[in-house]
Amino acid sequence: MSVELGSESNVDDGVTIGYGDGERPVIGARARIRSGSIIYHDVSIGDDFVTGHNVLVREQTTIGDHVLLGTETVVDGTTTIGSRVSIQTNVYIPTNTRIGDDVFVGPGVVMTNDPYPVRTDAELVGPTIENNASIGANVTLLPGVTIGEGAFVAAGAVVVDDVPPRTLAVGAPAVHRELPEPLTGDNEIGR
Repeated sequence: MSVELGSESNVDDGVTIGYGDGERPVIGARARIRSGSIIYHDVSIGDDFVTGHNVLVREQTTIGDHVLLGTETVVDGTTTIGSRVSIQTNVYIPTNTRIGDDVFVGPGVVMTNDPYPVRTDAELVGPTIENNASIGANVTLLPGVTIGEGAFVAAGAVVVDDVPPRTLAVGAPAVHRELPEPLTGDNEIGR
């Protein structure tokens, strides 16, 4: 295995690290990578990285410290994920997505990056999720949308437009409301 793996890391049997061509992947200290996971070349991951089973991290991805990628999650490459991020089971993150620090992404979230799938050529631009945002279960984020700092996207929402900072987004298509008092403040992931 041609990988730079930090101390005190635990990698299960059946894990592939360094798939494809390119620079060897770098993974920080105290990683816990579960069976079935595949991490491509040209990936840089910080300390305290944890995966569920069968996670895929494609090339040209940068991941910060204290990040969880839940079982069956796919990060399709050319993506940046900050620190203290919790991404739950069965999440799809497309190419050209940016996720900030202290972000929560619920199970079954689907992010997209192609505004006109197989109809016409278009620039592939995934969503941007700013610091301290929370995305509920089974949310769909359309290409290029920005979820503002501290925003909260309710379960099942379909986000077609940017969500302003510290705003609640609900429904399909999502509408914006004032953030209720119990949802104000920052996320406390890994603290």
